[in-house]
Amino acid sequence: MKWKTKFIETMKRYKHAWVFLYALIYMPWFWFLEKHVTMNYHVVQTALDEEIPFIEYFIVPYMLWFVFIAATFLYFFVTDVQGFYKLAKISFAGMTIFLIICSVFPNGQDLRPVVFERDNIFVDAVRMLYRTDTCTNVFPSLHVFNTLCACIAIHKSQALKKHKAVCIGAYVLGALIIMATMFLKQHSVLDVTGAFIMAYLLYQWVYAEETKKVPGYSKRPVFQNK
Repeated sequence: MKWKTKFIETMKRYKHAWVFLYALIYMPWFWFLEKHVTMNYHVVQTALDEEIPFIEYFIVPYMLWFVFIAATFLYFFVTDVQGFYKLAKISFAGMTIFLIICSVFPNGQDLRPVVFERDNIFVDAVRMLYRTDTCTNVFPSLHVFNTLCACIAIHKSQALKKHKAVCIGAYVLGALIIMATMFLKQHSVLDVTGAFIMAYLLYQWVYAEETKKVPGYSKRPVFQNK
């Protein structure tokens, strides 16, 4: 009966896995939007987007987003329960806001190139991406938002601060992922800006308020008498 004891211990240790039940809310809602928001939508893009060139090589960091987000969630899930809850809180709150925005304000963009100037394996990967991912439901960019959430969680982790190379690598990858959304014509500058604003506002709710509770923290500057 050792296996049963180990199973119970594992269930108790990882009982915070219930958080992933959020997928049962997010996925049906998202796929409903993807299926029904196909033609009649508000175009969210600017003249600046036309100046950004299409660079197919950014498909590499764009696809690494899936590994980056999964690895970040897994790290905190296994090693830092409180950090995991905070990451899930900010991420899932933003994803819910995204769903609400796309439900009441159907949106999309028309930036994708019709004809590609080059033909290589990276362009083939982009073609595949375009076939599987629609150009609708883009504001704010969840690719950018979740990247920012992962970087925030990493920055706030006391354990990861001891591994500067890991942190720097995560930030560099995060920057490349954000750039990729625009260089691949997956998102507009407005989508990216909206993701930054949403991340900043939710950061105040999830992380900043706890910082203010740290002993010695004060809003007012402390002046010492000379």
